[in-house]
Amino acid sequence: MADSRSGSLSGLTETEAKEFHSIFMTSFIVFTLIAIVAHFLVWQWRPWLPGAGGYAQVLHDAKDVAVATIAIAFSA
Repeated sequence: MADSRSGSLSGLTETEAKEFHSIFMTSFIVFTLIAIVAHFLVWQWRPWLPGAGGYAQVLHDAKDVAVATIAIAFSA
């Protein structure tokens, strides 16, 4: 029961390893590009750093959203 695949810890031949590597790299690059685009779009929608009003404005806006959500939930 000796396996003819020797010389690699993964058990893959050199051709299989190269094929796996190319598929892995392609999917990694596609995933990374999608993540970059998603982060850019979220940044455009709602910047992660507060604007001129500072964090106090962010907290005030969050309070307004919470109050509106509660009002909508209890009015239904």
